[in-house]
Amino acid sequence: MIKRDIENTILEMAGYYPVVTITGPRQSGKTTLAKALFPEHSYFSLETGHVRDAALADPMAFLAQGSRGMILDEIQKAPALLEYVQSAVDENPACGRFVLTGSHQPELARAISESLAGRTGVAELLPLSVAEISSSGIDAGKRDGLLFRGGMPRIHSSRIPPVRFYADYFRTYVERDVRKLVNVSDLDRFERFVKLLAGRIGGIVNKQSLASDVGVSDKTVGNWIGVLRASYLVFELQPYGRDFGKRQVKSPKMYFTETGLAAYLLGIRSERDIASHPLVGNLFENFVVSEAVKSRLNRGLEPDISFYRNSSGTVEIDLIFEDRGRVFPVEIKSSSTFDTSMTRRFRPFSDLCPEAEKGLVVYSGETIPGIAANFADVAEWCV
Repeated sequence: MIKRDIENTILEMAGYYPVVTITGPRQSGKTTLAKALFPEHSYFSLETGHVRDAALADPMAFLAQGSRGMILDEIQKAPALLEYVQSAVDENPACGRFVLTGSHQPELARAISESLAGRTGVAELLPLSVAEISSSGIDAGKRDGLLFRGGMPRIHSSRIPPVRFYADYFRTYVERDVRKLVNVSDLDRFERFVKLLAGRIGGIVNKQSLASDVGVSDKTVGNWIGVLRASYLVFELQPYGRDFGKRQVKSPKMYFTETGLAAYLLGIRSERDIASHPLVGNLFENFVVSEAVKSRLNRGLEPDISFYRNSSGTVEIDLIFEDRGRVFPVEIKSSSTFDTSMTRRFRPFSDLCPEAEKGLVVYSGETIPGIAANFADVAEWCV
């Protein structure tokens, strides 16, 4: 098993709450991690039909099987079970008694808010970070290999070719999860939509333009983006919260949780194709932003990061961290050669935001102390 940086956060939650909930995309390692951290707990997968039937037929008898603790995998398959979990922990609120895992954010979030509010800690487990890959003894490689392979654990632990893995992953997602989350009558059109969205990573998505390209309504595109967010395939980076005037862009930027999947959807079939691809800069930006999100979630923090852009594009910062009133602007460049021109965006932003700290450039070359960081050092500079 590859050691995960979120382990201490989860164990800390298990010391505070009777229930710990681990959410995240499919195959990000939730089940493996839960079993490793809680080896004494009985394990039940609610994705298995007869297990789910037994749980729903006699919930209290089913939960009684976990006298030393219980792992309930894919809990969103049986949300009705949560009210019985609530009753069980109200009767016996021993810390860490139940460990739940789930993949579909809205269903799980809704069920938890209704039944387990105040009784559970929630940890979001995303694919492997560069730090996790490196600390496991696996060669993380350079920029192009990381963008192409992504961070799905099985790619690194089982050495599955990325194209094979992501082809199966996406096909399974469309055929199983999409149909359960939304009524999609034309799966081919949905697949086309996801591939077109991959071509817009790191950008502000124009739903009207995307709807026209796919041949559906704006509302449908909005619903489909919601489905992708719900199943952790994409996430949004919100604009900086401080208002600098009407010219400030107020719409979020869209990223894929897994750059390996984005590369596959873009038709990239070899690591060698990354460098010459027109969206290599977007892929690298996506990679760095997702690393920042992972770093914060793994430490039990909210991913309080944002970006800034004015409507004319004359003032733009790729990534902004805030910490105790301090503002940290970050510029992201896919180049392996540092140039002082990479810092040119910081001055216009500091004119708007005088309290901003000295900016940092993240690029794919060697680290320059105080000026630039390598992509492998993301976890170190995430505040």
